[in-house]
Amino acid sequence: MAANKKVLMLPGDGIGVEVMSEVRRLIDWMDKRRSVTFDVTEDLVGGAAYEAHGEAISDKTMDVAINSDAVLFGAVGGPQWDNVGYDVRPEAGLLRLRKDMDLFANLRPAICFDALADASSLKRELVAGLDILIVRELTGGVYFGEPRGIETLADGQRRGVNTQVYTTEEIRRVCRVAFDLAEKRGNRVCSVEKNNVMESGVLWREEATWVGENEYPDADLSHMLADNCAMQLVRTPKQFDVIVTDNLFGDMLSDVASMLTGSLGMLPSASLGPADESGRRRAMYEPVHGSAPDIAGQGKANPLAMIQSYAMMLRYSFDMGEDADLVEQAVRNVLDSGKRTGDIMQDGMELLSCEQMGQAVTAELDKLAA
Repeated sequence: MAANKKVLMLPGDGIGVEVMSEVRRLIDWMDKRRSVTFDVTEDLVGGAAYEAHGEAISDKTMDVAINSDAVLFGAVGGPQWDNVGYDVRPEAGLLRLRKDMDLFANLRPAICFDALADASSLKRELVAGLDILIVRELTGGVYFGEPRGIETLADGQRRGVNTQVYTTEEIRRVCRVAFDLAEKRGNRVCSVEKNNVMESGVLWREEATWVGENEYPDADLSHMLADNCAMQLVRTPKQFDVIVTDNLFGDMLSDVASMLTGSLGMLPSASLGPADESGRRRAMYEPVHGSAPDIAGQGKANPLAMIQSYAMMLRYSFDMGEDADLVEQAVRNVLDSGKRTGDIMQDGMELLSCEQMGQAVTAELDKLAA
């Protein structure tokens, strides 16, 4: 592959730096063993960018991100930045990336590897073989709606305001992504909202229904209230195939789904923008876990979510399904061999550091590519 495939790496803060190092290891392996070469740039985001520039992401870095074929993102945040301004807090860098790149569709797979079925908080029979995909709308809803803010009322009380707002096209475009992905799976989509108490939920259900009936008539579309969906995820999770939902509910439901797999450290994600005339989409790939400041710098992080996010990049940004399959199979083989990081450690298994887990994955890749 020509070296003009531009990838921006943004390790961020905390364990983001550690897990990104293991992706760099895989990129080097792919370069040497598969002739898969990327033009890789690395820059600052989050607290690291705040310390260097006084903002969570610089305009220069943002320009590089917009003009890259894909962005690999680690994690941001830490207690040392708890008291900085809201608009320059580490998380503001992540939100700006999503907004300015128009990354409206967040893909969060929840797959329970057979080797980790006993690590789930649910019984093995409920999660063994689990393979669901949550498609979360990412650039609208309550996280971005206006008006927002904190104000002091006439009687001295303070009031915080956030606005949940969606338009027809915002809903339809994320639903189309969900239906497109479902066609390659079980062709079942469950649209999730709160139409019983929220007008935005009424609109969401109506528009999801319109897309299903008019553009994907062969798909099996169902609807569910968000609170019921959370309950069903921990009751009978394998009833789902693809779940599509808004920004707030998608944030919560994907974290619920993460515990079905055994650990947040196992969940990758992809965030996709609209396709241009050539079919290219801006995209960012990141693990679902945060910066985990309590274990940062100790070699305890689980890099598998970041590694699987890299595999998603290969699949969705570069149409390299065979290479993505290779990485995912290597992860599966490592787990089957009994190797674990602390977050997924079980009796009788071998405890590895973050670096050792990355080395184990590349060792499996050597075997698979032999």
